[in-house]
Amino acid sequence: MQIHKKEDEVKIFSRRLEPMEEMFPDIVESVKALPVKEVIFEGEALAYNEKEDRFYSFQETMHRRRKYGIDKAQEKWPLHVHVFDIMYLDGKDLTVKPLKTRRKTLEKLFPFGNNLKKSHYIVAKNAEEIQKQFDEAMAKKLEGIMAKDLSSPYTAGKRGFQWIKLKKSYGKAVDTIDGVVFGYYHGTGQRAKFGFGGMLIAIYNDEEDIFETIAKVGSGFSEEEMANLEEMLSAIKIDKPDKRLRYKMEADVWVEPKYVVEVMFDNITRSKQHTAGEVNGRGFALRFPRFLRLRSDKDIYEATTVKEIEEMFNREGT
Repeated sequence: MQIHKKEDEVKIFSRRLEPMEEMFPDIVESVKALPVKEVIFEGEALAYNEKEDRFYSFQETMHRRRKYGIDKAQEKWPLHVHVFDIMYLDGKDLTVKPLKTRRKTLEKLFPFGNNLKKSHYIVAKNAEEIQKQFDEAMAKKLEGIMAKDLSSPYTAGKRGFQWIKLKKSYGKAVDTIDGVVFGYYHGTGQRAKFGFGGMLIAIYNDEEDIFETIAKVGSGFSEEEMANLEEMLSAIKIDKPDKRLRYKMEADVWVEPKYVVEVMFDNITRSKQHTAGEVNGRGFALRFPRFLRLRSDKDIYEATTVKEIEEMFNREGT
C-alpha cells in the first residue's frame, strides 16, 4: 500500500489506486500520529498473529480488505505495515534521492507505533550474505527477499534490474507469471470435500485484446486456500466461458475473469492443449505450474502478456 498524510488527512491506496483507508482505520490512526505534517511512503501490509509470533498468509490477510465487519476483522487479523520506501517528507521530494538516502530518512521516522514498522534491511557485501538472508526468510515461511540497488532513485511503476525479487523455489531457480482465472475444476479424492481441485488460467494477448490459456494449475494450494478459492470462484461462476477467452481445454466451472494469480513453474513448453501464442496448433504451456498467491493488486489487463511469455521462452532456448 501507498500511504499519504497531509496534516490530519490520511489516504491509503492499493497498487491499482483503490482507496483503502475505510478498510484500515487502525492504520489511519497510526499514520495521523506520525510527528510530521506531510509524508508519502510505501509498505507491505500483512496480518500478524501475536500469540504465535508469525504472519498470517496472504489469503488470511485479505480478510482485512472488507467494507463490513471491519471492527471484528481488525481484532481478528491485526495489521502490520512494514515500510520499505519513502518518497516525500514535509516539502522535500525524495524520489530523486538514491535509495541509500531514502532509507536513512525512513529509519529516522520508523518504527513508530505498534503497527507501523520499518522493513528488515541489510547492506549485503557478498552473495553469501544474500543467501543467508534468503534462508532466514524461508525459515520464517516468507515469500522471499528483495535485492535493491542502493544508488537507485524511486521510479514509479517500474522495477527493472534496480529491484530484483528473489523468491522461494523447490530447490532450484523458478520463474513466475501472473495469470487470470477463467475456470476451475471440482476436487476429487481427498479434495472432493473442498469442491476445488485446480484452476484454468490464461494470459493477455494485447495485440488482439483477448486472453489465451497457458496452464491448468492443480498444485501449490493449502487446504484453507482450496476452501477459500472454491467460495470465491463459485460466487462468480457463469454458464459459458467469457467471450474474450480463446481456449481448447474445458473447465468444470467457468467464471468471470476477475482474479489474477501468481503461478510458479519450471519452464515453458509448447502444447496442443493451450492457445497462448499458438503456432501450428501448439501454444505455450507452463511445465509443473504451482499456485503461489492471489494478486489482488492487479487488474486482469495487468496479467503477463503473450509477448512476455515468448521472450521468456526464447531466453530458455527451448
